[in-house]
Amino acid sequence: MSTSVEPAYDQSEPDLSAVVGERRHLINIAYRLLGSVAEAEDAVQETYTRWYAMSRRQQEAIESPGAWLTTVAGRICLDVLGSARARRERYVGAWVPEPLPDRSEWTSVRADGGGGEPADPADRITLDESVNMAFLVVLESMTPAERVAFVLHEVFRYPFAEVAGIVGRTPAACRQLASSGRRRVRAARTGSAPAAGQAGLVRNFKEAWEAKDIEALVGLLDPDATMTADGGGMVGTVLRPVVGGRSIAQYLIHIADKAPGLTLLERTVNGRPGLVAQHTGISVTVAAFEIADGRVTAIWAVRNPEKLRAWNEHEED
Repeated sequence: MSTSVEPAYDQSEPDLSAVVGERRHLINIAYRLLGSVAEAEDAVQETYTRWYAMSRRQQEAIESPGAWLTTVAGRICLDVLGSARARRERYVGAWVPEPLPDRSEWTSVRADGGGGEPADPADRITLDESVNMAFLVVLESMTPAERVAFVLHEVFRYPFAEVAGIVGRTPAACRQLASSGRRRVRAARTGSAPAAGQAGLVRNFKEAWEAKDIEALVGLLDPDATMTADGGGMVGTVLRPVVGGRSIAQYLIHIADKAPGLTLLERTVNGRPGLVAQHTGISVTVAAFEIADGRVTAIWAVRNPEKLRAWNEHEED
């Protein structure tokens, strides 16, 4: 994960706290746009680099530093999304957005022992419906411009006039992009149960997996369920989605037999009940679930260790 290095600030600079205080908001936007904590932090760091590259006079001429920072961050994310498509075509296996822990579940104190801004960018991201894994996966299906317009307007409520300045389209075109994004989201919705109602089913899933009870797993899975695993070519995992409840159950039992000693933990993953598999105290898989009509309809299992750094940094503290 990228390490943020703050520039040496002139404490007499007007509105310094307002400029620095935008970092959390920018991280929240960038993660939803990019689906990666590391890429989000890089985009925000580049945004601040451009701000501090300007002269004091240029900075003072900017009427709203917050709006300027959002515009620049949005344009950087738009560029990253364009190049990410090519990179992900070369990615080994499926690409799944980076899973986020709920920091309230971690009992450890911050490594620096201080207050204020969390040290880990993942801790700055607000967990809500716009970061649940099913939603982020739908965002992945959008074009870069569509995703930026949709997220900025529908999630963060930016007016289309401001979105237009970021995307480089007219306000009318941005309205169409956001509308197209809404259609994609509506088409993908399966009537997911509230998060509170999912915890019991995830617990039953965990217990059936631990017991290697294939029939119990089949009963908890929708017959047309899918499981997508992301190992990034760094660890062994299935390269294509596993389709069908029984096929998923058989695969999970195979994993349990192949990797003895796994410990399953109930954790919040992107704001929803999920599971974390640990081996010798190290988180090796984070699984997010989509649940509808009392059954699991989708599982996203992230095994790429580069996407699990926030989980293991917390566990090691």
